[in-house]
Amino acid sequence: TAPGYCPSGERLCSAEEATAGSGTYTRHGFIFSSLVGCLEKRSEGGGLPVVSVVRDTEAQLLPDVGDVVTCKVCSINSRFAKVHILYVGSTPLKSTFRGTIRKEDIRATEKDKVEVYKSFRPGDIVLAKVISLGDAQSNYLLSTAENELGVVVARSEAGVQMVPISWCEMQCPRTHTKDSRKVARVQPQFLQT
Repeated sequence: TAPGYCPSGERLCSAEEATAGSGTYTRHGFIFSSLVGCLEKRSEGGGLPVVSVVRDTEAQLLPDVGDVVTCKVCSINSRFAKVHILYVGSTPLKSTFRGTIRKEDIRATEKDKVEVYKSFRPGDIVLAKVISLGDAQSNYLLSTAENELGVVVARSEAGVQMVPISWCEMQCPRTHTKDSRKVARVQPQFLQT
C-alpha cells in the first residue's frame, strides 16, 4: 500500500491526540477512517492536529456483491480455489483483492460431483461473480455457477493459450492435449485482452 494510504475502518489514532476531520469518525475514544484514501494530519495553531482522510482522486474501486470480476487463480485445494481479483467489469483494480471460489460455487448443477482441480488451475484467468464481501482478510467469496462465468484464459503445460472445446474442456492447439476446466461462455463485453 502507498505511504499514508489507509483502508476504510482503519484505527488512526487516539481521540486525545487529534481532532477528527473529514473522512473520519470517532468511536470508543479513537479516530477511525470512514473511507479509503490518503491520511492527512494538519496542525492548526496550538490546538490538536486535525486528522482527515482524503479520497484518492481516482477513487479506489471496490468489488461489490453482484459484480462480475476478472481474477487469476493463485492456488487450489480440494475445497476451493484462491484467486486475486484484477478487474471489476472492465476496470483494472489498483490494488489486489483476494477471493475464494468454493467447490459448491463452481457450477450450478451436479455440485456434489464438482472437483476443483478439474475446474481451475493456478494461473488461469477466470470470470466470476462476487457473492459476498467475505471477512476481515478482505477475502471475497466468488461464484462461477453461471454459463458466462468460469475460465476464459488458460495455458497448457506447453505454455500455449488453450482453446475451449466444450463447457468442461480446453485443448492445447500445439500438443492437442485436453484439460478439464469450468469453461466460461464468454460475452464479448467481459473479454480482457
